[in-house]
Amino acid sequence: MTTFSQTVRLTPQIELGGDRMVLLSGPCAVESYAISSEVAGRLKEIAKQLDIDLIFKASFDKANRTSAGSFRGIGREEALEILAKVGKESGLPLITDVHESDQVAEVAKVVDVLQIPAFLCRQTDLLLAAAASGKAVNIKKGQFMAPEDMKYAADKVRNAGNPNVCLTERGASFGYHNLVVDIRSLPIMRQYTPVIFDVTHSVQQPGGMGGSSGGQRQFASYLARAAGAAGVDGYFIESHPNPAKALSDGPNMIPLSDMYDFLAMLKESWMLGRKYVTNKG
Repeated sequence: MTTFSQTVRLTPQIELGGDRMVLLSGPCAVESYAISSEVAGRLKEIAKQLDIDLIFKASFDKANRTSAGSFRGIGREEALEILAKVGKESGLPLITDVHESDQVAEVAKVVDVLQIPAFLCRQTDLLLAAAASGKAVNIKKGQFMAPEDMKYAADKVRNAGNPNVCLTERGASFGYHNLVVDIRSLPIMRQYTPVIFDVTHSVQQPGGMGGSSGGQRQFASYLARAAGAAGVDGYFIESHPNPAKALSDGPNMIPLSDMYDFLAMLKESWMLGRKYVTNKG
């Protein structure tokens, strides 16, 4: 099995697929400036202590909720303003999801990386719009997709003239409120781009709480360590000061107070895995 031999530039300062661990992390959604700022500040401290490259993540809109009554967000304009303010104050680069092609231009003015949600990974117009923005594009593997088929999603972005594309694993769905992570998917997708492992959503239980999603946070460390040892390039981890009160995906998020120990553990696995990933770029 071949290994993708180039790095991908997520920001002018951060490359994915090289000799530094990359972390995409923040609260699931932009709930408020206070929470976003608190999480960004603490994660920045941790990333500096552990020598990890950090991109701050928060969604301005949660368009894929289980129920129409679930929290979607505080509104696009206000959420993007908060993201921009947190990015400016913290000095951290930003990533957020886009769900429709007509959102891309506006969102790309604020963030450094555009993320394509798993359910939308085959949406050609969305992928082409993201590619045309000139921003790096992170495509989450659909819960319904074979890992080898993600090559074509990445190719849509590359063939549109944007080489800075990567793939994220977040588990496969067989229904019944459960996701299964096949570690084989990581080296399979690593043939096409550098790969990120989504710790948070791999332990999600979609719709598992009767109209909202549940999660099994207790398994996060096991899957994350396995992914690191398998040679994953970076991690996607959502965190919150109080997951029990988070407005979205609380059951799968890592408490902010636990993030230092969690990431220190993961870096050990990540460093082990780097022995088996060879890049020429």
